[in-house]
Amino acid sequence: MAKRNELYKCSESGNIVEVLVGSESGVGSMQLLKENTTDAATEKHVPVVEKIAGGYRVTVGEVEHPMTEEHSIQWIELITNNNEVLRKYLNPSDRPVAEFKTDATEVYAREYCNLHGLWRSK
Repeated sequence: MAKRNELYKCSESGNIVEVLVGSESGVGSMQLLKENTTDAATEKHVPVVEKIAGGYRVTVGEVEHPMTEEHSIQWIELITNNNEVLRKYLNPSDRPVAEFKTDATEVYAREYCNLHGLWRSK
């Protein structure tokens, strides 16, 4: 069963899709992306969420994740208890940081690394 906000990756095309409306029939042959939360790599992948005036700042890693053409964070998103999904797309020349304006009181963050997959804040 596919659930809202789950991410799936097609093994043939590499496309990643997000479920907006879940169904009992699932998503065919696409593979569910696991949300990693424990970072064993030398680069840091777990998003760090910080409360700021008017919202939240999300930084990828306690030490900022490297951003190169070969290895970068493709997007950062904040998911709130207000049913919001706020997303910022990144380029390899960007810092792995995003600020989101929201009055939500409960949030978590996810990010996608082109080499190491999907990561979620704790």
